[in-house]
Amino acid sequence: MAQAEVTTTFNKKTYLFWYETMLRIRRFEERAGMLYQQRKIRGFCHLYIGQEAVAAGIQTASKPGDPIITAYRDHGLALARGITSNACMAELYGKSTGCTGGKGGSMHFFDVSKRFYGGHGIVGAQIGLGAGLGFAEKYKKTGNVAICLFGDGAARQGILHEVFNMCMTWKVPVVFICENNFYAMGTSVDRTSNVTDIAKLGLAYDMPSEIVDGMSCEEVHNVMEKALDHCRSGKGPYFLEIKTYRYKGHSMSDPAKYRTKAELQDYKDRDPIKDVANTMIENGMVTERKLKNIENKIKEEVDECVKFAQDSPYPDPSELYTDNYTQKDYPFIMD
Repeated sequence: MAQAEVTTTFNKKTYLFWYETMLRIRRFEERAGMLYQQRKIRGFCHLYIGQEAVAAGIQTASKPGDPIITAYRDHGLALARGITSNACMAELYGKSTGCTGGKGGSMHFFDVSKRFYGGHGIVGAQIGLGAGLGFAEKYKKTGNVAICLFGDGAARQGILHEVFNMCMTWKVPVVFICENNFYAMGTSVDRTSNVTDIAKLGLAYDMPSEIVDGMSCEEVHNVMEKALDHCRSGKGPYFLEIKTYRYKGHSMSDPAKYRTKAELQDYKDRDPIKDVANTMIENGMVTERKLKNIENKIKEEVDECVKFAQDSPYPDPSELYTDNYTQKDYPFIMD
């Protein structure tokens, strides 16, 4: 197991992509939080605020054909993958123009055209599904690699061990990523296991494993690129523990009183959006005016996606039984 190191020098185009992607996620999530409090959005809602560098770094390191699957904190990864703000916000509103037709909601974003396979509400369920996506790519000899993300809480699920063993045995091309934000629903990592460096779990299967600074776009990109190259070469899976931090509670119902204000502020001082902006300014890549223009553009985009969601229709009642198992297909269900 290794601690990753940053080695690549990135150009202006990459930094601008990171900045715009992370700012889009941040502003979208901030608005989603406000709308939830106004009861415009119902059900569960898990915000990605603070973890944006993970999504941004993964996106620049991966290829469009690489399938990606994640847990219920999925808005940020969906936006980074290219699902539109309109489709994402409409889904939060439960509207027919949403990315799953208004029937999935916050935890179940999905878009096959972007090779984004969710959004899964069952803790750890996507670990097995991610292995399946990787096996399909291997079987079809596409050269693509599945990217499977889960949280530190899901890392304690038994399915992880079965999947790790199988994927190493069959050399399945999957980059497994634990987004370790240090708290599951509210329980800290050090209260759930004697092993607090989750990357060590891969060592039992001789799976290459690394710890990554998830507050750094540069480091996330570099290590993801290394892991993806490893998988594409036919050597099997790779495991990354990306240490990040969510600024908000586990969900909108969580006041997050189990951590200190000082701890939260320590991570906010390392905010990836500010770091990328400062890097560009300090290296003469952009002006403050340019960054302000980007911020204004993102604000207009988020304003528009809210209007789009509010103006969109709800799914027609006839859609209730579409995209589901039915008696016609499986008559035994209704027996």
